[in-house]
Amino acid sequence: MSSTIKLFRNGSFRLSGYNYAKQGAYFITICTKNRVHFFGEIVKEKMILSDLGIIVASEWLKTIEIRKDMNLKLGEFVVMPDHFHAVLIIGENPYNSGHTMLSGHTMLSGHTMHCVPTEIYKNQFGPQSKNLAAIIRGFKSAVTTQARKSGNKEFNWQSLFYEHIIRNGEAFERISKYIINNPSNWLKNKKQ
Repeated sequence: MSSTIKLFRNGSFRLSGYNYAKQGAYFITICTKNRVHFFGEIVKEKMILSDLGIIVASEWLKTIEIRKDMNLKLGEFVVMPDHFHAVLIIGENPYNSGHTMLSGHTMLSGHTMHCVPTEIYKNQFGPQSKNLAAIIRGFKSAVTTQARKSGNKEFNWQSLFYEHIIRNGEAFERISKYIINNPSNWLKNKKQ
């Protein structure tokens, strides 16, 4: 993915006018503060998780159990030394019923992508609930709490996270492969 350098800039990534509670597939990246390598190291193109890296993976796997009411599915994910990549799929649920992807875009249903209609949505400021931001906030908070309990007082996340709306099956497959290959590409990308 040639645009990976752009993933980690500061500022808002949210798509103006988009309701992040909608059904759809999302590619997310969350970085540690100052890109400190808290989660482990790459050895021979494989990620070796630290204790905190194991916590990250464990808390992510709990996401669908904690939020059963949101009809979530986990796609590929990988814990890297200083960041976390994942595909998260938000299915139809009581909080987004009738709210689907933007017109002309596509949505994941099982392993098939199809176009769906939508309405105009006005972004709201204030506390976020039952949407992508709330899911990520809860995940980051759970990891931070577990880090503190295990004695790691230095750990912190960057305040923002990167998200990308996955619009079709081709993009879903490309992003999934990128996530799977991230550990083996780590050293190659560091040399560039």
